Amino acid sequence: MVAFENREMPKLDKLHNNFYGASFELMKLLPARFILEQAMKKRQLKKGDKIVETSSGTFALALAMISNVEGFELTIVSDPAIDRKLKMRLERLGTKVVIVDSENVDEKGGYQKLRLEKLYEILSSGNYFWPQQYDNLMNREAYCKYAGYLVENLGKIDYLIGPVGSGGSMVGTAKYLKKLFPDLKVVDVDTPNSVLFGQKNGERKLRGLGNSIHPENLDVSLFDYISWVPAELAFEYTKRLYSEKSLFMGPTSGATYLVGKYFYGIHSAKKIVCNFPDEGYRYIDTVYDNNWIKENDVTFSEKSDVLTWIKDPNEELGKWTIIDWKDWLLRKE
Repeated sequence: MVAFENREMPKLDKLHNNFYGASFELMKLLPARFILEQAMKKRQLKKGDKIVETSSGTFALALAMISNVEGFELTIVSDPAIDRKLKMRLERLGTKVVIVDSENVDEKGGYQKLRLEKLYEILSSGNYFWPQQYDNLMNREAYCKYAGYLVENLGKIDYLIGPVGSGGSMVGTAKYLKKLFPDLKVVDVDTPNSVLFGQKNGERKLRGLGNSIHPENLDVSLFDYISWVPAELAFEYTKRLYSEKSLFMGPTSGATYLVGKYFYGIHSAKKIVCNFPDEGYRYIDTVYDNNWIKENDVTFSEKSDVLTWIKDPNEELGKWTIIDWKDWLLRKE
């Protein structure tokens, strides 16, 4: 899988004096390749074998790219919210995309539950390898390479800020960096109605971060601050990241840029690194299209661009909020 090694590490873009963006072409290439390589070394997987995974985003694309080149037969279980262009790209790479039923979703436990049920059904029908991006700890171990790359190029890091979905990228990177820099502050960028850090499950208009399940890869004790960013703010700051810094990235990067700017504003002497997970090409017809923004009722307003510090994850639901997570964990004990 050497073909993908040179595409895994990000460009390190200097946004301000001590403020950096780690801009990935496709961050999920790193764990996807690592998991599949480890499986091949353990003889759990060989060329020509079948792979199945549940995903509606970039992990699916990473698996499809690798499977196409390496000769695996890939099935992706997804839901109706999958981006049309992403689905087309997956299929062009030879991936079979299975979409779960969209009727009475909430009564059935949500899309994540339905996708897993369909995945187990497929697993029972034949000999498949399942990468298990949410619960396979190889996911987060893959990011030791990225952490080493940051240290090699930037030296000591004071703040690591990024989105969490499976938990792999932030937990894996932070675990390594904290061994070198014990005072490192780790900031998660989440979105309202994600269950990862204590909110109740609900509709999320911002995809690519947050979750309706608790992945094994997520170690909540590693985080110092959690910020919940609503979709309209994430989309606005995705476009600002492009207009201000010429970085054409996806909406999880926009959400991270917003939170990163806040921390840089109050800690400008500290070295801050933001993870920007993927490029913006998938979102030209959505996030970057003002007509789509209006049609989907995610129009930015100055009122939404106000940060509220909270004491409990379920305060001020739907707004841009932030919590001192370490303090919250102590008060829960």
